Amino acid sequence: MLQKFLISRRKTMALALMVGSAALSPVASQAQALSKSALNLAMIAEPQTLDPMASTADLVGTIMQHVYEPLYTFDANWKMIPMLAEDMPKISADGKHYSITLRKGVQLHNGRELNAEDVVASLKRWMDVSPRGKALSREVADLSVSGAYGIELTLKAPYAPLLPQLALPSGMAAIMAKESIATPLKDFVGTGPYKFKERRPDQYVLLTRFDQYSARKEAASGYGGKKAAIADELRFIPVPNANTRVEGSLAGQYHFADLLPTEALGRLEKAGGKTVPILTPSFGFPYFVFNTKEGVMTSLPMRKAVQTSFGEGEMLAAGFGDTRFFTAEANHFPRGTPFYSAAGAASYNERDAAKARGQAATAGYKGETIRILTSRQYDFHYNMALIMAEQLKRAGFKAELNVVDWATLVQRRNDAKLWDIYITHSGQFPEPMLSPPQLGEGAPGWWSSPAKQAALAALNQETNLAKRGALWGAVQQVVYDEVPYINVGKFNSLSARSPALQGYVPSTWPFFWNTGLKN
Repeated sequence: MLQKFLISRRKTMALALMVGSAALSPVASQAQALSKSALNLAMIAEPQTLDPMASTADLVGTIMQHVYEPLYTFDANWKMIPMLAEDMPKISADGKHYSITLRKGVQLHNGRELNAEDVVASLKRWMDVSPRGKALSREVADLSVSGAYGIELTLKAPYAPLLPQLALPSGMAAIMAKESIATPLKDFVGTGPYKFKERRPDQYVLLTRFDQYSARKEAASGYGGKKAAIADELRFIPVPNANTRVEGSLAGQYHFADLLPTEALGRLEKAGGKTVPILTPSFGFPYFVFNTKEGVMTSLPMRKAVQTSFGEGEMLAAGFGDTRFFTAEANHFPRGTPFYSAAGAASYNERDAAKARGQAATAGYKGETIRILTSRQYDFHYNMALIMAEQLKRAGFKAELNVVDWATLVQRRNDAKLWDIYITHSGQFPEPMLSPPQLGEGAPGWWSSPAKQAALAALNQETNLAKRGALWGAVQQVVYDEVPYINVGKFNSLSARSPALQGYVPSTWPFFWNTGLKN
């Protein structure tokens, strides 16, 4: 019988689906060698880095959130709570100054106590290295140490998303030992319940229990509260082929298999208790990013023409098949949440080839190739890109699909000369500025305009949530008007665990503290 972990909307407003293609043989032998106190975790790919600041990839955040911790994090209802900070910050009346006090006695993996100098050095590196950190750095006037456990942060203007930006595991504002800071990062010295031991490319990333971990006293909730490293080891094994993850789960080779193809649900349901499927309504979203810096998509009239050709419903059906796994709707945030808006909805799911053809002619389109960057490693990316290419061709565009592995796509999208549109996906969080990165400045796509800056300034300088919700509608309208990216819709996710795995809580970035094996 299917065990459905049906979590509230706010609790599950994010989950990134990833799929790939590779063989299992080395993985199977690794699984057989695992001890009972080690968790065998089948992930979607090999992480391109273990530097939690250098990549916004969910896989990197999933692994390294066990090694590093932020100042603040999210509870089970996406509420902000302290993690390494002792409490919530003291904020000045004008909303510009934050005073943060650290918990005392927190141990780093190298055996010494965490202090404010570690935090300030870490945050400065984050603002130099991370795409989100770089965007936030433009809001910061000053960041300094105040005694052994105090941090003072001053903003140029009130910035409502500050704490959520510091909390997100993806592209994490990870706090690390100052002496370990380097570029590239070679020593992974954090405060988390697990510490880094070994990486064998294409085989595993191995983390081991940190016996001196300094846990919080509050009850566990979401990514916060009390954490305990129950398992001796966490072994994150790259299994890029989605069907191999399914077969390994059914065969008992994995204690957890992440992000399985939706068509596997029937087999998992009929497995006779060999594995426990987890169907999580997550409201993640796939989206297409346009290159506004170089090439044919720098023209706004051309982007509008492409937008008109899109049939997002058809793409979602191709990507996910089963209607239990997707919703086609124009609003970026679900109905009933503070940021729900119907702004721009008339431009969603038009699928009007004749109108798009006319718009392209008016825009001066002369048959230039539109290069679409995608990956087979994510089946739903690839299937949606195939449909998009056909929709473009029906509208008279010359579309070319460039199919690469995901790591190559992540690298190539940084070069504006190599692509015109690429597909990716994101979780959807309770703070608009957390995703997608294109709402910031400098992310691949390089969208910047006076209308964007004005709408976001109004949104981000307003700290009242009710008022911010209304201001998001203006941002969403600018997105539909200027077409820097197209939000295709919303999707749900499927993963599976062994019946022996106890304590696992379905989450955006799967975590395995407070999780162990049944004797």
